[in-house]
Amino acid sequence: MSRIAYVNGRYVPMRDASVHVEDRGYQFADGVYEVCEVRGGRLIDWPRHAKRLQRSLSELRIAEPMQLNALLMILREVVRRNRVDYGIVYLQVTRGVARRDHGFPLQPVRPSVVVTARSANADKAEKTATNGIKVITVPENRWPRVDIKSVALLPNVLARQAAKDQGAQEAWYVDGSGHVTEGASCNAWIITKDGRAVTRSAESGILSGITRAVLIETLAALQIKLDERPFTPQEATDAAEAFVTAATQIVMPVVSIDGRPVGDGRPGPLALRLREQFHRFADVT
Repeated sequence: MSRIAYVNGRYVPMRDASVHVEDRGYQFADGVYEVCEVRGGRLIDWPRHAKRLQRSLSELRIAEPMQLNALLMILREVVRRNRVDYGIVYLQVTRGVARRDHGFPLQPVRPSVVVTARSANADKAEKTATNGIKVITVPENRWPRVDIKSVALLPNVLARQAAKDQGAQEAWYVDGSGHVTEGASCNAWIITKDGRAVTRSAESGILSGITRAVLIETLAALQIKLDERPFTPQEATDAAEAFVTAATQIVMPVVSIDGRPVGDGRPGPLALRLREQFHRFADVT
């Protein structure tokens, strides 16, 4: 079955899906995106994703392309047409098509909207969690506005490729003060030896992850203490456990950082418990 995409008002086969050559997303990375987990054919945490989408659009002064309920209908339809039971749905909104000029178009243009969806292998994801992932660290080299979920992801691409080149699955950025900010496509966490969860505050320097926000509610419900503060790679390797959170990974245990084992080098029991409990607290749309 051919995959189906939504592009600017039309549902089309992926092979025919295209945007204009002067779309500002293509020319300038002038756009934003969201990725929602799909589970049982339904969207996970869409209200939070929608709120963050609105914020990202506002920060870049891009008009909302349509009402949120209409956008939700499109996302659901793309999931349905692609028969995705477990996987992801991807939404991208750019400023639109205009003559190439760094400044905003003089006349308002209609934002471009692209939605795709794809299935994932749930058993493979669980096996990965059972084994855990390896992480490397890289210097923080992104623009300061990482709080905006922009499609300008070249530093993230290079970081993930550096991880792949070293036999790892993820890269954590380290800022000028020697502290972990976040991963190339995730938020970074550790569990201290006295059982406290630690992750950097979302006030600055990181994206306010949706999975991160739900996990904070999960921690509170399970009466696990949370410290929102920076931590160093050394503290992470000395910790009892480490893990990452993202819509595509939920809670994924980290077993080594820069070749050094975390804890006993196996997925931590608390990370696995949080992964198991996560969907009790996630919104299903």
